[in-house]
Amino acid sequence: MRDMVVEIDSNSGFCFGVVKAISKAEEELATGSPLYCLGDIVHNSMEVDRLSQKGLVTIDHDRFENLRDVKVLLRAHGEPPATYGIAKKNGIEIIDATCPVVLNLQKNIKNAFDSCNVEDTQIVIYGKIGHAEVNGLVGQTGGHAIVVENLQDLSKIDFAKKVKLFSQTTKSIDGFNQIVSEIRKRIANSDDFEYNDTICRQVANRIPKIINFVSKHELVFFVSGKKSSNGKVLFDECRKVNDHIYMISDLDELDFSLLKGVSSVGICGATSTPKWLMEDLKKKIEDYLSESSTD
Repeated sequence: MRDMVVEIDSNSGFCFGVVKAISKAEEELATGSPLYCLGDIVHNSMEVDRLSQKGLVTIDHDRFENLRDVKVLLRAHGEPPATYGIAKKNGIEIIDATCPVVLNLQKNIKNAFDSCNVEDTQIVIYGKIGHAEVNGLVGQTGGHAIVVENLQDLSKIDFAKKVKLFSQTTKSIDGFNQIVSEIRKRIANSDDFEYNDTICRQVANRIPKIINFVSKHELVFFVSGKKSSNGKVLFDECRKVNDHIYMISDLDELDFSLLKGVSSVGICGATSTPKWLMEDLKKKIEDYLSESSTD
């Protein structure tokens, strides 16, 4: 066990959208003024706790509606137009950390909706129902968009009408392509189907890199918050090439017995996983190995 290699995936960790949101939060907190965040700033409880200790107060939409004359940070996932309306009415200063990729997608969906006739055209979003980003996207259509999570959900669509398909930025390309293929089969007129691949390539491009990483190690710990949509996608992809992979959201979940007889351990994570958390996990493993070698 003393010769065990423990390696952190250099490509894992926050995407630029999350980095931007956290940087904005830390800049505001450094001024000493109160700062609220509408929803968890990132789907990782350890990072949320870290920023909470610096003074960031996480709130839900009900509390947001009752705030007056304060600063509220909007996280990378984005928000529907109604949120901005409430802020204006209540004198709330918005610190907008919406990811640029999400902002562009919101704009495209709004333009598509505004230019179509809801009687004969459906805006369809491939994404996770209830996810913060998806709620923001649906909001661009005044709640008219149809959200589909899988092929079974396609029954929500009227295939006699036109379909304009978009995707949540963190969904898998394979999953999106399956949805496109099935809609093509079912739609009455192929000319009535328009699809937009709006998946973030910074996220999607991690899949081949992380698959390559996990395939090199006997044992892998995937560090991710349980709420992370991207974490679930990446973990499922990793599990296809390595059965000895375990998801960890908290360091206390580390099972040291898994290390027995292993010579190579990989540590990787989601776009919402802080680098410091993966580094803490590596140190915890190395400290255990060091103590075990002296027994």
